[in-house]
Amino acid sequence: MEYFALIPLFPGASALLLALFGQRMSRSVVSAIACVSVFFSFLISVGYLALTLGIAIPGFGALPRDTGSLFTFIDAGGLHVDMAFRLDSLSLIMCLVVTGIGFLIHVYSTGYMHHEPDFARYFTYLNLFTFSMLMLVLGANLVVMFIGWEGVGLCSYLLIGFWYEKKSASDAGKKAFIVNRIGDAGFLVGLMLLYTNFGTLDIQSILSGVNEGYPVGSHLLNLIAVCLFIGATGKSAQIPLYIWLPDAMEGPTPVSALIHAATMVTSGVYMIARLGGLYSKATLVLVLIAWIGALTAFVAASIGLVQNDIKRVLAYSTVSQLGYMFLACGVAAYDAAVFHLYTHAFFKALLFLGAGSVIHAMSGEQDIRKMGHLSKKLGITTWTFVAATLAITGFPAITSGFWSKDLILERAFEANLWLWLVGIVTAGMTSFYMFRLVFMVFFGQSRVDPSVHPHESPSSMTVPLMLLAVGSIAAGWVATSLRRFLNLSILGAHEVGGGHAEDAHAGWTMEQLYLAAAAFVVMFVGLMLAYHLYVKETALPQRIGERWPRLYKLLFNKYFVDEIYGAAIVGPLVKGSDRVYKHFDLGVIDRTLDTIGAGALEGGRIVSRLQTGNIKAYATYILAGAAFLTALWVIG
Repeated sequence: MEYFALIPLFPGASALLLALFGQRMSRSVVSAIACVSVFFSFLISVGYLALTLGIAIPGFGALPRDTGSLFTFIDAGGLHVDMAFRLDSLSLIMCLVVTGIGFLIHVYSTGYMHHEPDFARYFTYLNLFTFSMLMLVLGANLVVMFIGWEGVGLCSYLLIGFWYEKKSASDAGKKAFIVNRIGDAGFLVGLMLLYTNFGTLDIQSILSGVNEGYPVGSHLLNLIAVCLFIGATGKSAQIPLYIWLPDAMEGPTPVSALIHAATMVTSGVYMIARLGGLYSKATLVLVLIAWIGALTAFVAASIGLVQNDIKRVLAYSTVSQLGYMFLACGVAAYDAAVFHLYTHAFFKALLFLGAGSVIHAMSGEQDIRKMGHLSKKLGITTWTFVAATLAITGFPAITSGFWSKDLILERAFEANLWLWLVGIVTAGMTSFYMFRLVFMVFFGQSRVDPSVHPHESPSSMTVPLMLLAVGSIAAGWVATSLRRFLNLSILGAHEVGGGHAEDAHAGWTMEQLYLAAAAFVVMFVGLMLAYHLYVKETALPQRIGERWPRLYKLLFNKYFVDEIYGAAIVGPLVKGSDRVYKHFDLGVIDRTLDTIGAGALEGGRIVSRLQTGNIKAYATYILAGAAFLTALWVIG
């Protein structure tokens, strides 16, 4: 029996159970159902990983290489779609990330959300989110993938707006939903073009058709690829549709960790990697993806330099790191993109959960200017956060981020020097804003309000931090094996990447050493600059801001992109809709209906006058009618 279909089933069933009966259950029962269901999915994923390593597990059989169909989902006309899953190396890695990181976030949530009145509703949404993401990554065809794709979009709306009584949270949820619908429109057009030209939405059939019947640079493939990429820019927060992700911080912090590390924002990267065979022949779109990714990474990092909300800094770091992943996809380094997705899941989940621990300790305070010297009170949180910071900044050799991000920079250097330059400058900015965050929160002078008494979080929150810290350091040590494993379904299937299917670091070349040294230098410069400005010369940042007020204002206000969108798009749409409402809805539709209604009433009044109650009058009407009909008969 193949058990991989149970991977999404457990969290899906638990979400349904909690939705129906969660309000009648105790918090401990809700926690157990939610956490255990995701853990079971993780165990099944680990079981299939063990099979790939040659470890036999009774009852599991062999790792499926072909699509497993559960039942026919759509059979209409020429369209036949099965509810089918595919568990290969790529989807298995994603399942491990979603369920493994997701389980730790679930455990963390039991402590973080313990006093939340809507405890059951929260875990219902969280498990539905996990289910949707697993449907997305396991889907053997684009219809099943799209079900998961829309599911994570819905759940992001529900979770970002979880505290819907708060207007900012409600607005952020709606913003995420609307922006993603824009991207999804492009994705749907791409699906229609695929079905029109290939007659199927099965992923393997599409890739086979692309490989056999279309040349490199095909206009049709470029058109399809750009439509699908529009969907990816929405889900994975790339320019121009990245604006929803920073506002997603309005949701509970564990939700931010799940969205940013293990679920929704990785969807676009996964989709492009899964369809790598198509994208490798859509050469014009690859160039677009590379530059959109590089520009997004740079812009988001520059905004993160001056933000003061701890979660907002991390939000822009996510946008920036996703930019790196798209940069890798754009140079056809799909294995590097997924490798960075894998390592990023560990350190980004740790950063957000660490931020949640800080916020919990600070009684809800998120402004880093009101923190400082928290390492004295929050030992575990501090050092796990430092481990994640070392990973995201790519501290050499010992951290996971070094192996994955430097691999992306290496591939970018081989493809285009300018892409590498943007990437390396962004790496320096990443180091600066992350160590700025560390120094302002955990070190230096305390700026904590005397009424606040910081304290370390309970074990339900600190144990996941410690486990994620181990992953943030050690996840990159399996670089060679992981990339070989990924190549089974990415490089091997699509014949992309050339010699990079081999070990990139099996033997270091001088070029690789120089590139690694350059990355270390910019990381170290960013660290020392942050230390100088926020530990040694703490008055200097304010003077710099006063010296270049326009630049500071530009970065602090996020290049005024929200304001530009509001003035250029949202405002005209609202005004136009208001005019349509007043002139067409009220002036035409409502007036027409009112006229019809008034005419019916008046007609009723006229007819009602005939109802006099006088028998002689009725007899007269009957005789007159009979005479009229007789006359018509005679004339005819």
